[in-house]
Amino acid sequence: MAALISRVGKKLRRIIQRPGSVELTRYEALLPAVEKLEPELEKLSDAELTERAGELREKLKDTAFGDNHLIEICALGREAARRALGERAFDVQVLGTMGLLSKHVVQMETGEGKTLAGALAAAGYAIRGKRVHVVTVNDYLARRDAEWMEPVYALLGVSVGWVEPAHSREERREAYAKDVTYGAVAEIGFDVLRDRLVTSVDDLVQPAPEVAIVDEADSVLVDEARVPLVMAGSIDHTDADEEVAKVVRRLRLNLHYETDSEGRNAWLTDAGASVVAKSLGLEVDDLYGETASDRLPAVNVALHAHALLTRDVDYLVRDGKVQLINAARGRVAELQRWPDGLQAAVEAKEQVTATDRGEILDSITVQALLARYPEVAGMTGTAVAVAEQLREFYELEVAVIPPNTPNIREDQEDRVFASPSQKLRAIEEEIRTVHETGRPILVGTQDVAESEELAEKLAKVDLECVVLNARNDAEEAAIIAEAGKKGAVTVSTQMAGRGTDIRLGGTDGATRDEVVELGGLHVIGTARYPSSRLDGQLRGRSGRQGDPGSAIFFASLNDELVLSNAPDVPEGIVDDEETGEITDNAALRQLNHAQRVAEGVDLEIHRNTWRYTRLIERQRRDLLVHRDKVLRTAYAAEQLEKANPDKFSELEAKLDDQDKLEQMCREVLLFHVDQLWSDHLAYLTDVRESIHLRALARETPLDEFHRAAIPEFHKIIAEADSRAAKTLEEAELTDEGIDLGEAGVRRANTTWTYLVHDNPFDSDFEQTIKKVRSMIKRK
Repeated sequence: MAALISRVGKKLRRIIQRPGSVELTRYEALLPAVEKLEPELEKLSDAELTERAGELREKLKDTAFGDNHLIEICALGREAARRALGERAFDVQVLGTMGLLSKHVVQMETGEGKTLAGALAAAGYAIRGKRVHVVTVNDYLARRDAEWMEPVYALLGVSVGWVEPAHSREERREAYAKDVTYGAVAEIGFDVLRDRLVTSVDDLVQPAPEVAIVDEADSVLVDEARVPLVMAGSIDHTDADEEVAKVVRRLRLNLHYETDSEGRNAWLTDAGASVVAKSLGLEVDDLYGETASDRLPAVNVALHAHALLTRDVDYLVRDGKVQLINAARGRVAELQRWPDGLQAAVEAKEQVTATDRGEILDSITVQALLARYPEVAGMTGTAVAVAEQLREFYELEVAVIPPNTPNIREDQEDRVFASPSQKLRAIEEEIRTVHETGRPILVGTQDVAESEELAEKLAKVDLECVVLNARNDAEEAAIIAEAGKKGAVTVSTQMAGRGTDIRLGGTDGATRDEVVELGGLHVIGTARYPSSRLDGQLRGRSGRQGDPGSAIFFASLNDELVLSNAPDVPEGIVDDEETGEITDNAALRQLNHAQRVAEGVDLEIHRNTWRYTRLIERQRRDLLVHRDKVLRTAYAAEQLEKANPDKFSELEAKLDDQDKLEQMCREVLLFHVDQLWSDHLAYLTDVRESIHLRALARETPLDEFHRAAIPEFHKIIAEADSRAAKTLEEAELTDEGIDLGEAGVRRANTTWTYLVHDNPFDSDFEQTIKKVRSMIKRK
């Protein structure tokens, strides 16, 4: 009876507390069988254990996992980990492995051993004959986890490798040939883009995608889902208008320009327009007329860069370059940039050398990248909060794995203040008070500027702290690892994706018992994040594996979150005259409301982006099927022979080598296919940027986008064949065949990859609607 009540209680808790959670009963029932196999496997030698895994590989080849298979994979993995790492996987890690092998996103709390669970699952898929990519959030974690788990894989007869930016094409090909390959999501995506531009099968580095296991799944699948990865070819520098940048630099807020309350739009006042026009030698009417049509966009972009993007918050200037900061993780977003002229405008604002813009050869969003894999699973510490998005966009369910040891962290109620300055004073006092006890403290800030401001204030009262933010991300793992030492004070931007446990007492555990006795790690949030999930990630740094700890967030009704998403604060909220603290529950409700609004806006942006990119991805997929046919067959030669038999015969006679002939024809046709696709992407960008204006004429923007995009796409294949035929017809033939350079078949001699940061500013349509709404409110 007690067992029945317990099972019913577990189910009720999952229904009430864990929406979207997979029922774990099936997996829990297999745990005794996994444990029962342990004595038998312990008697095997290392070679016999590897042989046993090989036998399972033969049985499993290309079949689905049955319960017996899950039991044996988990038992073999547990024994391999015990021998290789000296760690026997806990039951909760085994549950996590089973969840991953069942293509779920498993939620495991910080410190519960996701890395090992993911490795055992990857080995399981490999034993089933699948090639696995373990997708991480950065290059450091990819290499660290591959090297760390390599002995476990070796005992199971599974090969493992990793890719990183420094790797050559040959090293990448070798890494992808392994059973399991670790790589940062951007690195794997860039290799996909490079492979899409090869003209020989021998140059491909990636095999066909089969299984992806995504670490920090919520960060990759949700936060970065709509971020496009781009491959560009060098054509020129982006010429920012230096004259305009100098003019805009002199403009003053509320005199020459104004911004909206959300910090997403800026516009010139009449006085500002007059100053700008005069400085550029124009009349005000001319600034907005056709004669100066190229200057007005430059002014608008420069104004956005000047007024809405803040150094040390949105970007850093380091080594003479503008580097974006990833808002979700508080670190430099390597190779990431804003689209079009905005990047150049920021570079002009900071007076650094403009980077090459280039011509976009191809791109892919992170969401589309992961959609290539027939089987996807993931792991993270905070999946439930985005369970609906994971289901909607990826058809993935969340499996919540209970902690191995109950979480005893004390999550204190938020403290709310009237103003940011009053809040900051309270945070300083909290740090000073807790530090006097000797407890380690981790402070999570909103951005780099706030981290450094807080560090300066603490230094003035002789409180030493270590600052971890986008300026020193190369050292972050070592710094975070020591954040649990007695007396340590660590100030950091958003903690998502750090990938390193904070052990009480530091990495050597020298003062662990003392820190435990004092109450463990104390986490302080300096403001609510735009997502409750990010709040949870920061809290989760404390209380790992049953350790004591506590967490508290400070907030102000004038924080950016409230001002941007719920500025209409209810009347009657009173703060303490001395401290400015607000104890009225209405303030907390306002904070929660602002956070829900921010989450809703982000979800709607995700949905809207996907509505547009879904068509592009479908077109890209169809074109890649055709491109692959050109790459792997004699299609190009056949088409050119059909189009111009006489010239083709001449070319055939010149080369007198069928393989060379086919390759030359292939290079000509692929050049035109790729060029037309690049042109198509540029066309779709133009359509997307102007399409919202049609909504004012009661036309649906998405329908209009489809109406413009579909006919143009259907022209590509026929047009490529036609252009290739024309190239052959006009080409001067030599003993080497066609001089491709002289024939205009010139690919970019320099290519590079980067991520495009979502344009932080609203579309023209959204701006129009906002103005209409504001007028209605005033009435």
